[in-house]
Amino acid sequence: MKKYLLNAETVEKKLQRLALELIENNLDAEALILVGIEENGVVLAKNIQQRIQKNSKLSSELLTLRLNKKKPAAVTLSREMDFTGKVVVLIDDVTNSGKTLLYALKPFLNYHPAKIQTLVLVERTHTVFPITPDYKGISLATTLQDHIYVEVEGDTVTGAYLS
Repeated sequence: MKKYLLNAETVEKKLQRLALELIENNLDAEALILVGIEENGVVLAKNIQQRIQKNSKLSSELLTLRLNKKKPAAVTLSREMDFTGKVVVLIDDVTNSGKTLLYALKPFLNYHPAKIQTLVLVERTHTVFPITPDYKGISLATTLQDHIYVEVEGDTVTGAYLS
């Protein structure tokens, strides 16, 4: 039996709040580059982008980042571009140790972005790497044996549960 931390309705509220926080904290930005980490991070990024477009005049661009979360040696972006002076927002579903978000920074280190921010739906407090998300839907203290899964159907996040 799944122990849900977030149901679909709560996820909607969290995504709305996260989008509004992003808008508020980046009012001076020309545009946001939203970078969704495959798989679920891309769905979250699409949802955040829709809410940004609905609630502000701030333009945003969506990119996909691909890496092996277990052994993140190679990191690829859906499209190369110059990130100098841009606001980059890395988006993933869950942060555990911070490793994925740390390695996801690699493609941006050759440039000089104005800001790099991180957003996750669920933050676990077991970071091993010096990464703390700037925006989080929910933050949980769990045991190392616990796993958090985010459920997605198409382009909709339907919930998150603890296993």
